[in-house]
Amino acid sequence: MTQPPEQPPSGGYGAPPNQPPQPPPGGFGAPVPPQPGYGYPQQQQPGPYGYPQQPQQPQQPGPYGQPQPGPYGQPQQPGPYGQQPGYGYPPPQFTPPPPPGGGSRNPFKGRPALVIAAAVAGLLVVGGTVWAVTSGGGDDKKPVAEKSDSPTPSGATDDPANPGDGSGDGGNDSQDLNAGRKAGEAKVLWYKEAPDAPGSGADAPGMWITGKTAVKAAYKELVAYDVGNGKPTWPTVTFPQKICAVTPAKSADGKIVVAYESGVSDNAKCNQLQQIDLGTGAKGWSGTVPDGGLFDSALSVGLSISGRTLMVGRSESGIAYDVDTGKKLFEKKKYGAACFPSAFAGGAKLISVASCGASTSNEHDEVQELDPATGKAKWTKSIPKGWTVSRTYSVDPVVLYMTDSDHKHWNISTLKADGSVRSQVDSKAAFAPTCSSSFLDSDLQGCQGVAVDHDTLYLPTDATTGANQIVAINLATGKEKWRVKSPAAVSMVPVKVQGGKLIAYVEASYDAGGQIVSIPTAASSHPTAKLLQMPAGTAQIESSFFSRDIDYVDGRFYISSTRLNGNDDTKEKLMLAYGK
Repeated sequence: MTQPPEQPPSGGYGAPPNQPPQPPPGGFGAPVPPQPGYGYPQQQQPGPYGYPQQPQQPQQPGPYGQPQPGPYGQPQQPGPYGQQPGYGYPPPQFTPPPPPGGGSRNPFKGRPALVIAAAVAGLLVVGGTVWAVTSGGGDDKKPVAEKSDSPTPSGATDDPANPGDGSGDGGNDSQDLNAGRKAGEAKVLWYKEAPDAPGSGADAPGMWITGKTAVKAAYKELVAYDVGNGKPTWPTVTFPQKICAVTPAKSADGKIVVAYESGVSDNAKCNQLQQIDLGTGAKGWSGTVPDGGLFDSALSVGLSISGRTLMVGRSESGIAYDVDTGKKLFEKKKYGAACFPSAFAGGAKLISVASCGASTSNEHDEVQELDPATGKAKWTKSIPKGWTVSRTYSVDPVVLYMTDSDHKHWNISTLKADGSVRSQVDSKAAFAPTCSSSFLDSDLQGCQGVAVDHDTLYLPTDATTGANQIVAINLATGKEKWRVKSPAAVSMVPVKVQGGKLIAYVEASYDAGGQIVSIPTAASSHPTAKLLQMPAGTAQIESSFFSRDIDYVDGRFYISSTRLNGNDDTKEKLMLAYGK
C-alpha cells in the first residue's frame, strides 16, 4: 500500500504528535511525546509508568538553590542533583492524561530524548555523585511490480504477500525506477511493497542484513530478499498471529527470535516464541513465555540477545533462554527493596533496569549489568528518586537517557565498567534522535539517529527547517568535541561508526534523493564525504518512509517501514534498497 507522502501514519518516525491513549498500569516506562525543540527524540506512545509532559510555566527555582546564569547566558534550572552548568529546555505544549499513582520517577527510566526549548539546567549530589540535568523531484507514478525476471526494481502488486519473484500478474503499470537516473546517482536495486495489514495497522519491526540476504518482519510475515536483486532467498515464513516483538540484532551465528501473539482477542499475550535462521529461513525451537507473578504478565515483552542468551522482558521480571536451544537459563525476578526488573538491553553486555520501592519514600530505579550465562548482577547502580531510565543509547559503554518525573528535565549519563558515573552530557544542543513508538513500550534499545564508539557519543540536533548538525560528545567529559553541518538543506542523522568514520544518512526531500556520507572521527577537521547519492527519481518514495528503519551495509543503503497503517486504498511501502 503505497502511502501518499503527505499522509504520514500516526506515531513512528517523523510523525506529527497526537494525543496518546490512556495506558494501563504495569510494565516499563513510556516515552514522552516531543514537540520541536531541544533535547528530545520524536513522538513516543505512552507506557504504563509515565505520561507525556504537560505544558509548563517558566521554570521556578527548585529546592536546592536559586537558578544561576548558565554557560550560554541562559538561566539554569536547579535539578535534583545540585547546581552545574547545563542544557535545559522548556517542555512541549501538550496536555496529557494525569499520571498514574505508584509509577517510578527517576533519572534512569521512562522516555527517550524529548523536545524542549531554552537552556536551563542543574544538578544534585547523591551518594557523592553529581548528576547533570536538563530542563525542559520525482515522478508522480506509483512504482509497481514488473512481471518476469526483468532487472528493473520491482515490488508486489495484486498479491502483497508475493515477495516479488516475478510471479505476480504485473499488469501494464510497470515502471523502471531507474529511468532517468543521472550520472553519479545510485541505482534502485529493488523495491518491495508490504503485505495487507488490518485497518488498525500492524507492526513491521526489525531489519536484518546478512552478507546475502535482507530480512524484514511485517504483520504476520518474515520475508527475505537477495541483497543484490531483491529476489526471494527463502520462502516467506508466516506466523499464526501478528508479530509483536523481535530481537533487534541477530546472534553470532545468524539467528533471531520472533514473538507473536497467542490469539486475536484484546487480551492476547505476546508470548509465542519462534527461532529463525536468517540464512535459510528454517524454524528452530519454539516455546511459550509463561506469566510471572500476579501482575507480571507477557501481555507485552521485550526481546534482546547477549552472547548465547535470549532475554525476554515481562512486565515485572525477565526470563532467559539459550538462543540456540531454547533451554531456560534463569529468571531475573524481584530482588532487594521491592525491585522489579522490567526492561533489558542486549549486545556486548546485558543491562537490566528495575523499578524499586514503588509508592514508597524510597521509590527509585536501579540499573544492573547481568552475567548473560547466570543472571547474576556484576554491579548495581541506584538512580536518584524522581528519575526514570528511558533508553540505553549504548550498552558498551553504557550510555543511558532518562527524564525526571515531571518530564521537565533530561539527563544523558555514561557509566564506567563498575557502574559508577563516568560523565554526563553538558551541551546546549537541541538533540533529536528518533525512538520507537509502541504501547507498553519496554524497548530500551529502540532509538535511531544515535551512534556510539568507545569514547564518543554522536547525536543529531533538531532543525524544523534546513540543515541540522551532528554533535560529537566526549564520553570522558560529557563536553562537545566537534560539530558537523548537514551538506544539504535537510537533516542528517548518525547511522553507525565504522572503520574510524561516522556513517550518516542525509535525509531525502520531496524532490531530492538522500545521501550516505562518511565523517572522519579522529581527524582535526570533519568534512562529509559522499558515499552514495540516492536518485531524485525515487525521492518521493524515499522521503515518505515516515516510520522507518535504515542501514548501510557493504555499500548498499536499505530503508524500510516499521509500521503499516492498514490503508486498503493504496499499497504500502515495505523496503527499498540502493547501490552502485
